[in-house]
This record gives sequence, C-alpha cells and structure tokens, in this order.
Amino acid sequence: MITVTSVEAQSRFGELIDRSQREPIEVTRRGRTVAYVVSEQDMQALANVKKRREEAARWYSQYRARVMPSSVADLTDADVNRLVHELR
Repeated sequence: MITVTSVEAQSRFGELIDRSQREPIEVTRRGRTVAYVVSEQDMQALANVKKRREEAARWYSQYRARVMPSSVADLTDADVNRLVHELR
C-alpha cells in the first residue's frame, strides 16, 4: 500500500484512481491517516464482510435470547461473584 498526502492526492487524483485498481492508497493529512482510495472490487468485498458480520451478530443475538433465560442475562457482577464464591 502506498501513502500520499492529501495535497498529493489532489494533484494526482487520476493517477491514484488508476493505481487503486491494483492496491489501496492511504491518504494522510498532517501525518494522520484520513482516507483510503480503493477499487470498486475492494469496496464490495469490504461491504460484504460488513454485511456478513452484521448478520452473524443478529443471529447470535437471537440465538442467545432463545437459549439463555432472561434471569441469567440480568445477572449483575455482584451476582456472578456471589455464585462463584458459593461454588468454591
């Protein structure tokens, strides 16, 4: 991945778009990363990963709600500590 400043990105934007088809471009301002220029394929891959992660989180939330009784979900840290000490 190459890194360019925001000023360089402005003056070489066409070149950066072409280069982003091969690899992501990191854009910095005052030494801090502020943006990336990526190809459409890379962006679609990132969007797909995000969508799959959201679906997995939603599935797990529904699974947990079905499997775990609400009384267990409402335990406080103090309740957990008390239960652990009772088991010792």
